[in-house]
Amino acid sequence: MYLRPRVRRSGTAAPAIFPRVDSVLPMATEAATAGRTAIANTTPKRLAAGAAGGFLGSLLMGILMGTLNPGTLQMGIPAMYGFEGPALGVGWAFHQYHGVVLGVGYVLGVENVRSLRRTARGLGGAVGLGVGYGVATTALPVFVMPLWLSAVGFGGAPPFPNLAVPGTLVSAAMHVVYAVPVALAHYLAAGDAS
Repeated sequence: MYLRPRVRRSGTAAPAIFPRVDSVLPMATEAATAGRTAIANTTPKRLAAGAAGGFLGSLLMGILMGTLNPGTLQMGIPAMYGFEGPALGVGWAFHQYHGVVLGVGYVLGVENVRSLRRTARGLGGAVGLGVGYGVATTALPVFVMPLWLSAVGFGGAPPFPNLAVPGTLVSAAMHVVYAVPVALAHYLAAGDAS
């Protein structure tokens, strides 16, 4: 609630204790014109694009993983959540969930760093960011998964850190296959504003 400033006898207003709300927050029409919402400096359309790109990228990566390293989908990912394998359906469900969450994370990261936001507005820049994000997300199976699987008592947990050649390189390539669709989906959704 806005309190009116008291008027001093000299005719000047005393400083307000609380600033006026409309002087701090933009009007709804201003926020709409700026193409932004209160959702962490981005739009629902871009967040949805990140989620959709993450789902598609996870699907493509999962197909490769199912071919090159089926134990991860059947045993490793289900074990992270307390399921005994083989549980391929559970592995797929959680893998897709991870992809959607990381896709939204990509959008939040790119939209909140000015230089990344600018880079992501060009096709080449978006692909480059996708490759970079894919390589960066390779840290998950290298560092996070071994610790998580050990913490839940999974007997087949990989060593920490999970660095092996060619396994880590294959994992990096699969994560790039995941992340490029995320970046392209964001690029297409962000084409409405610079």
